[in-house]
Amino acid sequence: MFNSISSQASKLVKLTSSVKKNYSKTKTLTITSGKGGVGKSTMTANIAFLLSKRGFNVAVLDADIGLANMQVLFDIKPQNSFFEYIDGTRTLDEVITKTNYSNISLIAGKSGFQYTLNKNSFIFSRVVKEIVSLNRFDILLIDTGAGLNDYVKEFLSISDNILAVTTTDPSALTDVYSLIKMLSIEKSKLMLTFNHTKSYQIGETISNSLVNLGKKNRLKEDFMVEYIGNISTSETISTTGRLRKLFVKEFSSDEITKQLQNIVDRILVNIH
Repeated sequence: MFNSISSQASKLVKLTSSVKKNYSKTKTLTITSGKGGVGKSTMTANIAFLLSKRGFNVAVLDADIGLANMQVLFDIKPQNSFFEYIDGTRTLDEVITKTNYSNISLIAGKSGFQYTLNKNSFIFSRVVKEIVSLNRFDILLIDTGAGLNDYVKEFLSISDNILAVTTTDPSALTDVYSLIKMLSIEKSKLMLTFNHTKSYQIGETISNSLVNLGKKNRLKEDFMVEYIGNISTSETISTTGRLRKLFVKEFSSDEITKQLQNIVDRILVNIH
């Protein structure tokens, strides 16, 4: 398997290297978290819906290697994943699946897929560049896995637009601070949002504390962490998730939907 994928990876690199670097309208936003279980993928799917309702043509790349679940959130069963594209058995168009929501397409991952033997994960950034080069989508959302493994790091390296999702849980804050330290080396900015957090002010206070901690530890001074909002704890989110529905669609007037709308407002101001 490893030799086969490595061979296909080499072919794909040659293919993408020959593509002219034309302008693309597609903007990328990588959505990540230091810790699992903070609601990152649920937030990604609902952000995609809100963007689509504003007229944007959105693609979502499920970049959680081995633990893909975006097809569950969109309640679809894709025939192919982007691993078939990497393997050379499907074209890029064949691994882009239309969802049941207008203007939202999914490039699915593969849950349970073992890819840990591949040390040359550069192929993932090539896939992203190929999607962008299609010039078909307005925004590409990249939903990474949790943690800071090599796969996550590669997807983070692709875009300067990065949104971190965290909670007030101490272990989640420790992990997101590690993310801030890592990104401050090569990036200039990080957007930060809090999930399952009672108020906007709580998230803002903790964000400021993280920034001050970074300054004390001499992180790069021009690196900016911008807090863009919070989502309150709500049974609505877990209930709609279990039903494979999106809470912003089913409860469009709910307070948590308004909170996510505000977050999307800030994303659109910051994304470039």
